[in-house]
Amino acid sequence: MDFFVEPAFFVLCLPIVAVAFLLGILGRPLGRYALGASILMLFLLFFRTPATLIYAVAYLVVSLGLYRLALASSNAKIKLPNALLVAVQILPLVAYKVGVLITPDFPGFLGISYITFKATQVLLEVHDGLIDDMTTLEYLGFLCFFPTFTSGPIQRSRTFVQDLRAPLTRDAYLERFYRGAGWFVVGALYKFVGAAIAQWFMWFMPAAVGHGALGWLIEVLGYGLYLFFDFAGYSDMAMGLGLALGIEVPRNFRAPFVATDIKEFWDRWHISLSTWLRDFVFMRFSQFALSRKLFKSRVTTACVGFMINMTLMGLWHGITLDYFVYGIYHGLLLAGCHYMQKKWKFYKQHRRDRWFRVTSWAVTMVAVFFGFALFGGYVISPLLG
Repeated sequence: MDFFVEPAFFVLCLPIVAVAFLLGILGRPLGRYALGASILMLFLLFFRTPATLIYAVAYLVVSLGLYRLALASSNAKIKLPNALLVAVQILPLVAYKVGVLITPDFPGFLGISYITFKATQVLLEVHDGLIDDMTTLEYLGFLCFFPTFTSGPIQRSRTFVQDLRAPLTRDAYLERFYRGAGWFVVGALYKFVGAAIAQWFMWFMPAAVGHGALGWLIEVLGYGLYLFFDFAGYSDMAMGLGLALGIEVPRNFRAPFVATDIKEFWDRWHISLSTWLRDFVFMRFSQFALSRKLFKSRVTTACVGFMINMTLMGLWHGITLDYFVYGIYHGLLLAGCHYMQKKWKFYKQHRRDRWFRVTSWAVTMVAVFFGFALFGGYVISPLLG
């Protein structure tokens, strides 16, 4: 059973949400119920392939062990290197990304990318002293929360635990439930109407105009719109289900196609991923580089940080040349945008002018859709034959 795709998923969500609604209006806590529902849904996701189910359970057990080691180490006189714990945590994801290049049957499970980000985040926050009392059930609930398990958005552990612990009054729960219902409907329209229209446009319009340069442009445009409606649809439905279970799920898209520069685009596109990378990669690298004076200026440090950030983002999607170039491309765009905004006098003089903003928007959209072409294999793979 695939989440947010097969009718069986939506049918099963009906009784799960109905029971959550009953508990919510009665003022009962929803934490344990959400964990139980998630375990059931994940079992149904993986039960057709027992090896995958065993691998997913083993991953959760190892992650829990690493979390407990990190907690014990934070209170011990002799501390385990946090970098070692993080390396062990991300090793299965790296092995899976490399392994599928060799054989499609390499051990792994749907959702390993997102759960790795969440588990790694916990280890980093324990190291920073931000987490010291998350229980085993809370930790497993955070990793296994089924609305966001396979396709995000990437949640933050402290916000998740706060929602689990905070008692909701009847009125507070109803506010979340109605808001969640609205987001679920929007997500369903995006996924099953918007994405379907974009997919039709991508498949059939190039044939109508011919498969030359114009056909390629139309196909790339349709692909980019399909990515948005499909992924935003998943994310909005996940928000809706999360709210029905009493959990605030972060918004993942905020009108990305109105962005007037590439930095603003990444503030609006896949927000949970871009903010995760900002907080746990970019900021840590910047602090490290600045404290050791690796570069002459903060601008250079930020530009290198953008390159590291986006290269990692590309490889997170998959260890292929298309994704690698996609990450490098966006790293260069972000570095160039940051340098321009900090150093280019012409930009500072005209950035508020309407003509400049319109031009900047047009250039940004061209850059964004060319990035979609890289991501979708429309550029590098054809060049290599």
